[in-house]
Amino acid sequence: MNKIILADDHSFIRVGLIQILSDEYPTVEITEVGDGESLINEVSKNDFDLVISDLDMPGRSGLEALIQIKLIKPNLPVLILSIYTEDLYAIRVLKAGASGYLNKNAAPYELITAIQRISLGRKYITSELAEKLLIHLDSDKEPHELLSNREFEIFKLLAVGKTITQIAEMLSLALTTVSTHRSRMMDKLGLSNNSELTRYAITHNIITDLDT
Repeated sequence: MNKIILADDHSFIRVGLIQILSDEYPTVEITEVGDGESLINEVSKNDFDLVISDLDMPGRSGLEALIQIKLIKPNLPVLILSIYTEDLYAIRVLKAGASGYLNKNAAPYELITAIQRISLGRKYITSELAEKLLIHLDSDKEPHELLSNREFEIFKLLAVGKTITQIAEMLSLALTTVSTHRSRMMDKLGLSNNSELTRYAITHNIITDLDT
């Protein structure tokens, strides 16, 4: 493990992660960036042994960056970090090509364990996620699991009270594009308005009352 690129839009998070990585890998060279676009640019220009990326970043999300990175360098391992519980995003990022998914609340040793496993060419998931995946295989999917990655992203933003205009600006999309995604998403979920959407999100633990 010689070169790692770390992407997170919060500098204090990057400082903490760099300290953990430096303690375990004293000679590792760490490049840090604060958004998805910068991450993609660095990966396209340089060679790294590992990408560690936050899921939520300004502009391109970590999931969008992951998809682009796998097109540019399909063999480059990517570990996704997120504040969201594993059952919301882990399956999505693993399907998109990530080598692992780790909640930011995990203990520092979990990060090192994840890196060690990924460096051996294996996928990293926690035992809790492995159990949830087994349950997932044996049960019917929830309606929100049928949403595309973009639809799910817009769904989450609508659920916390963002307007279509705000979402369009945040994701750099046209208003009509956001409206189309919203319409398709509502059809898939069987919902008719944003209030129902918010209640659905709270009921399924996608957001909490504190988020609204």
